[in-house]
Amino acid sequence: MTRTARSRALGSRPARSRTARQHAVGLAALLLLVAAAPASASATPSPASSPARHLEGTLPSGAAYMIDTPDHWNGTVLLFSHGYRPEGSPNPAVNAPDEPTKQLLLKEGYALVGSSYATTGWSVEQAVPDQLAALDAFTKEVGAARRTLAWGQSLGGLITTTIAERYPGRIDGSLSMCGLVHGGVANWNSTLDATFALRTLLAPGAGDADVRLTGFKDAADAAASAKRLGETLGTAQNSADGRARIALAAALHAIPGWNDPRTPRPAPDDYPAQQANQYTAVRGLVAQPGFAWRAEAERRAGGNMSWNTGVDYSAMLARSSQYKEVKALYKSAGLSLRDDLRALARAPRVSAEPRAVRYMADHAAPSGRLDKPQLTIHTTGDALVPVRTESAYRQAVAEAGRSPLLRQAYTENAGHCTFSPGEQLAAVHTIDHRLTSGSWGDTSPSALNSRAQQADPTTEARYTTFRPGPYPRPFRGQGLFG
Repeated sequence: MTRTARSRALGSRPARSRTARQHAVGLAALLLLVAAAPASASATPSPASSPARHLEGTLPSGAAYMIDTPDHWNGTVLLFSHGYRPEGSPNPAVNAPDEPTKQLLLKEGYALVGSSYATTGWSVEQAVPDQLAALDAFTKEVGAARRTLAWGQSLGGLITTTIAERYPGRIDGSLSMCGLVHGGVANWNSTLDATFALRTLLAPGAGDADVRLTGFKDAADAAASAKRLGETLGTAQNSADGRARIALAAALHAIPGWNDPRTPRPAPDDYPAQQANQYTAVRGLVAQPGFAWRAEAERRAGGNMSWNTGVDYSAMLARSSQYKEVKALYKSAGLSLRDDLRALARAPRVSAEPRAVRYMADHAAPSGRLDKPQLTIHTTGDALVPVRTESAYRQAVAEAGRSPLLRQAYTENAGHCTFSPGEQLAAVHTIDHRLTSGSWGDTSPSALNSRAQQADPTTEARYTTFRPGPYPRPFRGQGLFG
């Protein structure tokens, strides 16, 4: 491993007198005698004795890593896993979700570490060992931590959960923020639900020759399909029929009617405004995750990892929190919702390739088998990783008999991972408290908001009482694909 460090420059040293040299020799001999004595727990240096440092380096995989330590380290290191980076994009190491949060954590005495992962894209397989190697680098460069917390956002929330479940001996607790905790199998199935509905309803009669949904030949093939469906989507938004059908596709992906914090929140019954917000999110899904990002993930997995054989879209819509909106928009357009749901039921379905599903299940499908405490937090208005993903993980943890180890909390805000620094510190403090006290204590929204305000009174505290609906699809792949 290589590293660079910013530190204070050493000034010139004055010549030492003979007496000073004798004192130095004596001190060296004394230190040798102390080093030769048997070690004891009380003789272990305190982590707080380490000075503030910024270290960067390269792991054996080629991934970069970054370490920051505060002036007075409290003995806890936070291992941060960053989110998805599209293939070919810059890939620097990071060790915190944003700079304001990073500075607050350092001020409180936390040490920070994180890697870039060796590759961009759907890199869960590579990210987990790289993150563990970054922890090894921290121990080598700084020293052993008294407590290690894994945390991450978006894809990094899935990476964090994978570390928590598969390598519990390396950490003491974990925090997933806006994470894909339903796993890779469910993530790509949910994306397929939306694109399948869009192609079937907006371009009836179109097939893989016109708009390919899975099994892309290459990146150019995915881009061409995204372009054609995107053009169809834009035309559809100009008609009442098209807007109703876009809302139906959005509901199947659980895209909320308020998903951009830069826009006003629509009234509960302002369905046209909600649909306009969903249209923007659906357009983004088609432009990137539904095609370009899927194509990259398929190359890793060795084929298509998604299926909708046997899926009942009528039942899925009936369980959706957007059901009333869809019904109202169809009624306003004079369009038959029943006929469109029948069209979805009759349309040729997509089958998955077993080896690709196995890849996702092996590398990116949480089991719920936690051995250490985990807190998850999610915004209620997330369009990219809809909040109902938390229901999938809650179910998995319950089935594994580990529910006492999991707590979930929600912030009332639109957007993906749009947490304030105070909200993020409140989450860190909550999992830290659980480890220190041995009990979760008060994890109510008011308690979390109080912690957020104490940590940073200059930013928002929006934790709220919320429970997402049930996850509508199987979220683990073994034996479930058609």
